[in-house]
Amino acid sequence: MSAGAAPDRRTRGLRASLGRVFAAFLKELLQLRRDRITFATMIFIPLMQLLLFGYAINTDPKNLPTAVLIQDESAFARSFVAALRVSGYFDIRVAAESEAELDHLILSGRVQFGVQIPAHFGRDVIRGERPALLVVADASDPVASGSAVTALQGLSATVFSRDLAGPVAARAAQAPPFELRIHRRYNPAGETRLNIVPGLMGTILTLTMLIFTALSVTREVERGTMESLLAMPIRPVEIMLGKIAPYLAIGGLQAGLILGAAKLLFGVPVVGSLGLLVALTLLFILANLSVGYTFSTVARSQLQAMQMSFFFFLPSILLSGFMFPFRGMPGWAQVVGEILPLTHYLRIVRGIMLKGAAFVDLQTDVLALGLFALVAMGVAVARFRQTLD
Repeated sequence: MSAGAAPDRRTRGLRASLGRVFAAFLKELLQLRRDRITFATMIFIPLMQLLLFGYAINTDPKNLPTAVLIQDESAFARSFVAALRVSGYFDIRVAAESEAELDHLILSGRVQFGVQIPAHFGRDVIRGERPALLVVADASDPVASGSAVTALQGLSATVFSRDLAGPVAARAAQAPPFELRIHRRYNPAGETRLNIVPGLMGTILTLTMLIFTALSVTREVERGTMESLLAMPIRPVEIMLGKIAPYLAIGGLQAGLILGAAKLLFGVPVVGSLGLLVALTLLFILANLSVGYTFSTVARSQLQAMQMSFFFFLPSILLSGFMFPFRGMPGWAQVVGEILPLTHYLRIVRGIMLKGAAFVDLQTDVLALGLFALVAMGVAVARFRQTLD
């Protein structure tokens, strides 16, 4: 054998190996082309993360909804309200008529702040009596209200610099002409766990319920047991309810475990009605089960079902207000967030556990959650019928 035969053989072997690698490469490309759901997931999930983290996430929310109760018509009262608007943190949307209305607006979550300017406020400022001005903050999410409270405290020294002129100019050189009393309700110490732990119940239930049901029908198809199930005298809606029912019970058990841990391990209270919380939690579980069931009728494999579940879960956790303040997101992100069931459930669970909110205070979010559950169930049944055809 000549000396050059061995290198030629190695060259031919290397070319053959590269040819086989290239063939496997082409085969994988063709497989990805056929599996459109997997290919779309690979492209759109990184793009979604980039857009959400780049545009939607903001830990310094501004233009927070604010209600004012003005019991004094002096120039000082008008100057303080104008200063709130100019600060950029307060969006005055409601003029309350009474303290009870102001409390209800805070409790229901319609506003983040409530400002009460008492009667004779301007007169007492001129007299140098340092009247008290009350600001009530919904501190259930300390991140959402922290920067605004800091900005509010900085207003007290300069807000009346123009009004305190002439005979009362000496008041401007003294201590702040009024006392700013800030009441941080529902989480006065600003403990993050009081906001995070109730939200965890929603995120855990969303993830587990989606995955459980997204795999249910897909597993039946892959194992070949769906044909036996379809041969039985049973309607599509009955199949769906029969498959959802066990997971509804499991979800209730999960919620109970989380509630127990929240109380015993983290000291999170349940100020409101436990029965109302359980009922609305079951409604939330049903909504997520319906979404997962819809995914199971679309996916061709369990891998695709998992991918679709993650594609739904990612915006839910980022746009619902669980990780970042909901009111700090731009308008388009809030619109998307309002469509997600987790957004409304987080308001419900935090409202009941931390604020003691009743059904009347939560009716908007309850209605939105119930409507989502009905639509999701309708789509799931319709998709299952198409699968049968």
